[in-house]
Order: sequence, then C-alpha cells, then structure tokens
Amino acid sequence: MRVAALADVHGNAPALAAVLEEVEREHPDLVVFCGDLTWGSLPQETLALVRALEIPARFVRGNSDRAVTELSRGEHAEPTPRERWMAARHTDADLAFLSTFEQTVVVDVAGLGTTCFAHGSPRSDEECVTERTPPERVEEFMHGVDANVVVTAHVHVQYDRVLGERRLLGPGSVGLPYEGTSGHAYWARLGPDVELRRTAYDVDAAVARMRETDDPSVETIVELMLDPPARVDVIADAEERVFAG
Repeated sequence: MRVAALADVHGNAPALAAVLEEVEREHPDLVVFCGDLTWGSLPQETLALVRALEIPARFVRGNSDRAVTELSRGEHAEPTPRERWMAARHTDADLAFLSTFEQTVVVDVAGLGTTCFAHGSPRSDEECVTERTPPERVEEFMHGVDANVVVTAHVHVQYDRVLGERRLLGPGSVGLPYEGTSGHAYWARLGPDVELRRTAYDVDAAVARMRETDDPSVETIVELMLDPPARVDVIADAEERVFAG
C-alpha cells in the first residue's frame, strides 16, 4: 500500500486543496490524516474538501479534534471565545464524524512494513516528538506498539529519522507549518520509500479568506502563517515541554 500522510491542517482549506490536488495526481492507495483537521478559521470548507475526496482515507484523532468534541459536550468549564466559536462551527454530523477518528492508524506500507500513524505519539495526542527526541523516550512511547515505523505530527515540523531498527517520520503541517518560511504546505508520501513533500500555495489568498471570517483568533493564525517560527526554536521548545496541549 502507498500512503499519503497529511497532518495538522488546522482549518486551512486553501492549503489542503493544493495538497490534495497533488495527492490525487499520484493515486496513492490511502490518505492518512494525522490529526488536528478542522481547528482553524475555515473548518467547514476543510470538511467539504475531505468529504469530496475520492481516495480512501483514515483519520487519527488529534488533541484539537478531541477538544472540539469535548467542547460540544460541555466538558470545558470556562471555554475561551475561540473555543466557543470553534464548537459553534461544527454541526452534529461534523461532531459524529470527528468522533470516529482513531487514536492510531496502523497500515502495512509498501517497502516500509507495519507503520503506525499517531498525532503526538502512540500513547498521547499531546506528546511532542521531534528529530531530537531522546531514544529512551522513544522506547517508552513505542512500548507495546508492533511497528518499526512511526509517523507523528503535533509539532508542525517535518523530519525523517532512523533510530536503531526504528524509523520516525514527521510529515509536517499542511495548514500551519513551523519551518521558518511561508508559502508552502508540508506532507509526506510513503511507499516504497519516504518522500517528504512541500506544496506551494497562495498564502496571501488564504489569509484574505480567513480574515473574512469572524474567528476571534484569526490575527494570531495569520501572523503564524506569514511569519512562522524557526524549526530549531520549535524543536527546542517541544523537547523542553515534552507534552503540550
């Protein structure tokens, strides 16, 4: 099986549209979304793209996907304006869809073998995994996981790392990459080997669409899109935090 791994779309529908255009040209057998699909300024537009996808797809639950369902059930005692806004932008059908997302997805990928797709790590959707994660912690979160390849997201950086008999991959973020430069969406193609990809798209047009919404946090998102943090700083912060919501 050949797989396209997409992660951290964060409601950036224009970026997702550009990536899916490339993905569909390459005809993978499966698309795996590695979490945090709709938590952004354009959740409905993002869901429309996913529902129109003709390639089979599976979905990992990210911490933001989990937060949407928790908010809808009233599990957050004092939701922020952004949290209230986000919950209101998901219908009952959307929430039912998000509730089907899996903690991990395990697939036999051509040339790679058994591959585990997670959001943070196989044990937590809030664990930060990077190219600098200590081997001891890798052994901890891979305990009981029958896979030598693990794909992680959550930190919004792209990487490919061989650690002993294991291979750790980060497809990067489609909608909100922290790579130090603007103008691209990041993803990965798996099988028979690994190809880390980036797709150019019109960030200015995406920003204009987002500013047309009443998302309370839109300017924060826009700043991160136009002037993203350097990957070295993101990795250092992730390794210091270890777990981050």
